[in-house]
Amino acid sequence: MRHGGVVEARLMRIAVLGLGLIGSIWARHLHADGHQVRAWNRSQKPEQPGWTADAGDAVRDAELVLVVVADGPAVLALIAQVAASLAPGVIVCQHSTIGTDETLAAAQLVRAAGARFIDMPFTGSKPAAEQRQNVFFVGGAAADAAVVQPVYARLAKAQLAVGDVGQGTAIKLSFNLMLADLNQAMCESQELARRAGIPAATWFAALDLNAGKSPYGDLKKPKWLAGDYSPQFAVKHMAKDVRLAQRLAAQLALPMPLTAAAERTFTAAEARGLSELDFSAILTVIREPDQNA
Repeated sequence: MRHGGVVEARLMRIAVLGLGLIGSIWARHLHADGHQVRAWNRSQKPEQPGWTADAGDAVRDAELVLVVVADGPAVLALIAQVAASLAPGVIVCQHSTIGTDETLAAAQLVRAAGARFIDMPFTGSKPAAEQRQNVFFVGGAAADAAVVQPVYARLAKAQLAVGDVGQGTAIKLSFNLMLADLNQAMCESQELARRAGIPAATWFAALDLNAGKSPYGDLKKPKWLAGDYSPQFAVKHMAKDVRLAQRLAAQLALPMPLTAAAERTFTAAEARGLSELDFSAILTVIREPDQNA
């Protein structure tokens, strides 16, 4: 299932659980699209349209529930908390990047409550969310995905069916580890050139003419040039995703030495207190590897 245009969506009662960088943007978009939105977050965000202080109240009578929280334990705790309030047949779309084992456990909790579950992680950070250009990987029943497809068509550049519950999570982890490794490689390349006396602007001008040029590099170029590491996707989140990918790889008996190197860099970045910065900030770790944490 792929979609690149805008489709008229039936207006729905939607609960958005988790109002971080991405969830808050989606909640505003859904509200602007005319849906009846209730929005919940662990910390108070009363300025958010549809703010609801209790998660159970947020999902009560909802037809669609979006889960966009930090990690697997948070997803499982939240679903257990709201399970009794889920209406029969409501579709719960799980968007957080978590482990495949945690995805399967979340699906079991939702189905035990009489609801339906879609494993639906996404790519694209804050700018993509703002521009309604996220890409969703859809794992689950095609009939359930068809119900929510018009709603997500307003948020998405594409929706791609990838198989069963758990496989959406797996493909998301595969792409996040690729971005983490690409980020590591680009930072090492920049620093090698810098130490050889090549200015950053010259390096980027050369990159524009090189086969290694990518949309990812274009996205992070302003941050690297300005040293502005305000978060589009935070170090702590990519570090978590790299570790989840490593965990899945271990379960599948797949060595990943390049990703292991990136994981070490992220661990060093967290030790230096960089967790809340954009993950492009690992350039500072590669630039000064011996700095004390």
